[in-house]
Amino acid sequence: MSWRRMALFDRNQRQRSSLCSTATVVVFVAFCLVGLWMMSSPETIPAAANVKKADVVVKEEDSSIDATNNVKQNSANVVAETTAAADDEADDPAKPAGESKNDGGEKTATSKDQTFDDENGRTEGGALVKPENSGDEAATDVKEIGSLEQAAIDMKDATEQTVTDTKEAVVQDKSPEEITTASDAKESGDGGGGTAKNKQTFDDENGKLDGVNLVKDIENKTLSEESGKPLPEETTTVSSKDAIVAAVVPIETSTRTAVSDEKLTDNGEQGQDEQRQQQPVEALPNGQAELLTERASQNGSFTTQAAESIKEKKKRAEKNKKNGKDKKSSSAAAAGEDGGASLGWKLCNTSAGADYIPCLDNEAAIKKLKTNAHYEHRERHCPGEQPTCLVPAPEEYREPIRWPRSRDKIWYHNVPHSKLAAYKGHQNWVKVSGEHLTFPGGGTQFKHGALHYIDLIQSSFPEVAWGRRSRVVLDVGCGVASFGGYLFDHDVLTMSLAPKDEHEAQVQFALERGIPAISAVMGTRRLPFPSNVFDVVHCARCRVPWHIEGGMLLLELNRLLRPGGFFVWSATPVYQKLPEDVEIWGEMVKLTKAMCWEMVSKTRDTVDQVGLVIFRKPSDDACYKKRRQKEPPLCEPSDDPNAAWNITLRACMHWVPTDPSVRGSQWPEQWPERVEKTPYWLNSSQVGVYGKPAPDDYVADYEHWKKVVRNSYLTGMGIDWKTVRNVMDMRAVYGGFGAALRDMSVWVMNVVTINSPDTLPVIYERGLFGIYHDWCESFSTYPRSYDLLHADHLFSKLKSRCKVLPVIVEVDRILRPNGKLIVRDDKETVDEIQGVVRSLQWEVRMTVSKNREAMLCARKTTWRPTEVEAR
Repeated sequence: MSWRRMALFDRNQRQRSSLCSTATVVVFVAFCLVGLWMMSSPETIPAAANVKKADVVVKEEDSSIDATNNVKQNSANVVAETTAAADDEADDPAKPAGESKNDGGEKTATSKDQTFDDENGRTEGGALVKPENSGDEAATDVKEIGSLEQAAIDMKDATEQTVTDTKEAVVQDKSPEEITTASDAKESGDGGGGTAKNKQTFDDENGKLDGVNLVKDIENKTLSEESGKPLPEETTTVSSKDAIVAAVVPIETSTRTAVSDEKLTDNGEQGQDEQRQQQPVEALPNGQAELLTERASQNGSFTTQAAESIKEKKKRAEKNKKNGKDKKSSSAAAAGEDGGASLGWKLCNTSAGADYIPCLDNEAAIKKLKTNAHYEHRERHCPGEQPTCLVPAPEEYREPIRWPRSRDKIWYHNVPHSKLAAYKGHQNWVKVSGEHLTFPGGGTQFKHGALHYIDLIQSSFPEVAWGRRSRVVLDVGCGVASFGGYLFDHDVLTMSLAPKDEHEAQVQFALERGIPAISAVMGTRRLPFPSNVFDVVHCARCRVPWHIEGGMLLLELNRLLRPGGFFVWSATPVYQKLPEDVEIWGEMVKLTKAMCWEMVSKTRDTVDQVGLVIFRKPSDDACYKKRRQKEPPLCEPSDDPNAAWNITLRACMHWVPTDPSVRGSQWPEQWPERVEKTPYWLNSSQVGVYGKPAPDDYVADYEHWKKVVRNSYLTGMGIDWKTVRNVMDMRAVYGGFGAALRDMSVWVMNVVTINSPDTLPVIYERGLFGIYHDWCESFSTYPRSYDLLHADHLFSKLKSRCKVLPVIVEVDRILRPNGKLIVRDDKETVDEIQGVVRSLQWEVRMTVSKNREAMLCARKTTWRPTEVEAR
């Protein structure tokens, strides 16, 4: 490296000499022009060469944070500039970044009046460089003056020029290592954008990738790889076609620099080394260390879903005097993946083909079942080892239609199933129309549209209050999920579920439309949700036998329904008089009364000629104490209602919480206030996930993700959010990431892993939804379900239980072609993941690392192997 330093030193000497010469001429011309102007001016100009005043002006212009959060008047929005630059670069790939064409077709540099508003997540103008965060040191603004004529033009305003002269004088006092001229920035591909730090900062506290060195990626190989040199410890890698977009990574720390991009020559070789400003990297503030370094965090006062479920199983086993089955031993952690170089990918060889869900299509396990009476064949039966084969894509698969048009129609070849259209076409579920499947918005109970049906529920009992009191809904037996799809119009979030293939591809239709749904069945196990979390549970002719076996299935809904919440049931027993319907209605009335549910409304619709009834769960346990009959029985106090991972159903009711400090004893704030309101049952005596008192932990987590989303994800990742609808947070914690996206046209499936702190009730309390899951198993959804997957410190925590490789294969199965994966984890894990996704022919859009922390953004492509695995 000595020859590089010597070359840099010599070049800096030449630069300094050139700069000094130029500056001397400029200052001389400036004084001449000012003198002539003062002689001809009718008024006397006060002394404007006060260096201190000029310093103040410069500092105000180069303020670190715009306190008003508004764009400065003379600033241009960097996103618009970047878009224009990207368009120009598409026409002229050799054009340096940061240059644009004016109306005359000539190139112009970035305006010198642009400022840096990092509070708003914008990078407005790259010419301003603020050195260190010292109190009296003036900010510097290095500008290139190409000629004396240009200098004279720039000095029309004498006062403005005096400030400029002063700033140049400050620059000249700096050492060569502390400054970089605009001309050198252009040589290194910066386009006049300023300087880059010698050490980059992975600024998670402010949600930014600060001062990172962008390296273009050609054919999945970085330039450092091409030249046989290792990448520095702190780097960013982007694909060549997205280099301009990724260069807009916002910056927010006490020291700010423009992000520069290394220019490539036509043959792909690296251009000249850019000069870097020598500045110390500020230590991460304590708040960031507590938020980001989750590997060192504890569970706090939270237990885990695995612990709850295992404890519940043990208690039941001891009571029944049976030996509990030991949990399967976890496979060892992956040891040094080779980056996927030797991975021989093959297509899965299953009868499910392109619709393969490993835990729901385990034919060997299903064949061994003794009975299907309780839909055991539709429940999860995961293979002993996670698959590492790839699911094929349907022939003629196309990029999905964007929301909200996707609610009405999807491409037929993306979900090439037509049986449901033939079977339910007369009920306006789905129809085949040329290349599309269309969804008129109907259902079995609302042939004339879901919106009419939703309004019917509201009018029959106004206290439902869609989008205010009622925010999170569970739709059982959802069909193609039109009910949940149109509840979005009322600002209501619906978790829709139905068995796989009960009606062909119904859940797959819902997900392709951009509506939340999972493949699940009410069979022999509890649903993977906490207790007392859904505001409303809905069932429209879902044909679930609620009244049989002691009402066991309805009692499971009672477990999930929030105290004071509603159960909306529209089925033939409500309004038809056939003998079977009359019998079922009588049993339901008897059962709901024994459960202390109150029938608050029963309505007959004159349009659809159907009826619905609304029951309300009690908000206290007064009714339970007055019951004369003990059926259904109350659950034993030791029975944990929140244990929900592979827990068998029981025909019993849990007591309603009455302690004002216990979750479920009070209704949450109305939406949307509840998304930001700290749950009342989180108190300062509890320790949060990141070690702070629980309420402070919750607030800090939300603030962190708002910054990350605003300052990096929405502007600095090169993601076209108009193409994103279905989002999954694979490790959600408090749901801060999903909450930060609430104003976007997306929905987020928040996953709380069974071995992490059980914070899923917090997510529901704030008006969002989610599910428990073990990522060492397959997720209960169809392939190609999600547009974006987000994993924050997930994979490193899985290594002690299962390998990373099959989890990435599951990510590949879930993600749509052209979908994005964002991973934040330790550098070793991110490097391992990067090797695997490269072997899958994914496009690595960006990687950034600082010390042991790293982030990866990758895009899944349409590539599939041709070889099929053997049976």
